[in-house]
Amino acid sequence: MKKSWYTEEQVIGAVKQMEAGRKAKELARELGVSEATLYAWKPKHGGLEVNEARRLRDLK
Repeated sequence: MKKSWYTEEQVIGAVKQMEAGRKAKELARELGVSEATLYAWKPKHGGLEVNEARRLRDLK
């Protein structure tokens, strides 16, 4: 599997900003990813907290 340029913490932070009402277009430009990438991250990482993501990663 390809290694991500962004850590899970960064991805979760971006998804939280989207959920808080920030426009995907602005956020995508700031992070240097496409809007489609942001929308792909949302179902996978939406609703997670950083500590939950770390715990899931440690369990793997």
